Amino acid sequence: MTGPIAWVGGQASPLSIYMQAYLHRDQPMILDDVDGLYADRQGVRLLKALAQTEPRKTLSWYTQTPILERHAVPCQFTTASRVTLIGNDWKTLNADVAALEDRGHVVVFEPAALEVHRQAARWFWDQEIFDLVGDHLHLIERHSLRSYVNAWELKQAGLDWRQGILSRCLAGAALAVAKLRANPDFANEAERVQAFVQSGAGCRATYFNHAKKLQPASHTPRLVLSHTCPPGAAPTVDYLDRLRRRYGDLGNG
Repeated sequence: MTGPIAWVGGQASPLSIYMQAYLHRDQPMILDDVDGLYADRQGVRLLKALAQTEPRKTLSWYTQTPILERHAVPCQFTTASRVTLIGNDWKTLNADVAALEDRGHVVVFEPAALEVHRQAARWFWDQEIFDLVGDHLHLIERHSLRSYVNAWELKQAGLDWRQGILSRCLAGAALAVAKLRANPDFANEAERVQAFVQSGAGCRATYFNHAKKLQPASHTPRLVLSHTCPPGAAPTVDYLDRLRRRYGDLGNG
């Protein structure tokens, strides 16, 4: 797809979409984050007209609206725009929504957690966070790229970033076991079991029952990140280290 594209995002109302369709008539339109629009009868009627399969379609707005007059938008116009709807959820609430679906193609994008993890490896920069997420991919039902950045922000703030990751897929005793197993401060399993019991989360048998359930059915391949800092952040330069490597030990003079 080449040429200008009209991108409408956020909580767009049917009226604002009508205006954008006029201002960008004959251009492809992308309506992003429109999850609630299909629940609006007026919005569905507008989308049905905009998604008609004819080369040119007619859009109408006959309700008297001062904002249309101020922007010189007519109450009816034709356009050749094709439209794409992007949303986090979609429900066929009634026959009108079903008719809207019939005008196009419904594509459900549900990548596996491992595929999201591989995508994150192309740009993420903290190997410790990345590896912990990778160890628990089998427990994540709906993975998100935001998980990595959120965990990094918690880490930068000195907060419990491990809990931030694990609490997305675990709760209760299972979360307590996962946190202990991810904590490098414990030397062995016996120390983790002792801490688990002392915390009141459960007994020794409860610990091992949950630990067994946390084990993945198959091994997740470990990916080594090529980035070491956030995008746009310049790495810290240690000039003294550069001098030592070039001239050897530096004196005090």
